[in-house]
Amino acid sequence: MVRICSDSTCDLSEEIVSKYGITIIPLHIVLGDKEYRDRVEIDQNGIFEWADKNKTTPKTSAVSFDDAASVIRPMIAEKDEVIIFTISSQMSTTMNVFNMVAEDLGEGSSVHVIDSKNLSTGIGLLVVEAAEMAKEGLSAEEIVREIERLIPKVRASFVIDTLTYLARGGRCSSVAALTGGVLRIHPKIIVKDGKMEVSKKYRGNIKSVVMDYVKDMHYALLGARPQRVFITHTSSDRELVEEVRSYLESLGYFDEILETKAGGVISSHCGPGTLGVLFIEG
Repeated sequence: MVRICSDSTCDLSEEIVSKYGITIIPLHIVLGDKEYRDRVEIDQNGIFEWADKNKTTPKTSAVSFDDAASVIRPMIAEKDEVIIFTISSQMSTTMNVFNMVAEDLGEGSSVHVIDSKNLSTGIGLLVVEAAEMAKEGLSAEEIVREIERLIPKVRASFVIDTLTYLARGGRCSSVAALTGGVLRIHPKIIVKDGKMEVSKKYRGNIKSVVMDYVKDMHYALLGARPQRVFITHTSSDRELVEEVRSYLESLGYFDEILETKAGGVISSHCGPGTLGVLFIEG
């Protein structure tokens, strides 16, 4: 049997995780001197409340060796093959942790660790593809080969409402140039070569900015794989999310339009009001 696992930064909903039998292994969110497991012990609201109260940005840390081993070891004992997706190795040492666990278990040939070179549902898109292939009976080697082909085709981007979190966290160096008193700037952050960078700068009300951002992707969306598109956000306005969904539905193109809330890691670095539309290029 091929088992599909991912670290918690894939931001897949519990419904999707359950539907496809995906195993999630949490990164950690560090709030002051306390540490919490992402998606298990803390959520978006807890993170934002702490950040507002303490006027600082939460920190994040990789999956722990013990958490990873406790999940992988029983799968290997059952003679399963395990495919594990990780957040970009440019953003976290999580991939190294999984590689160390695989080496420690002495079952490297049965554990396949994939650097997604992405984050959030940029990873989630790949995880679901792998889970579908596993259900169809493809071998781990076949799945890994196809996923490696798809990795450069993932299009992950977000519009940021506030620059505060990214600037404090330092995960997107090109944001620093935007924070020098520029009013009402909302950057479009893309993932390129495993790193976050600013690709475009929008100005104005976040609601109009988000719709401009989505409409700017019109032709790219019509060139995507039609199976699914994700709307992923950090507690964005409900009406705005539905407006984005309505626009995507009006294209008459995607089989599934899936909405997910970003987990603790993305929320910690991007802040409230972040929204992205993510897909795989056809």
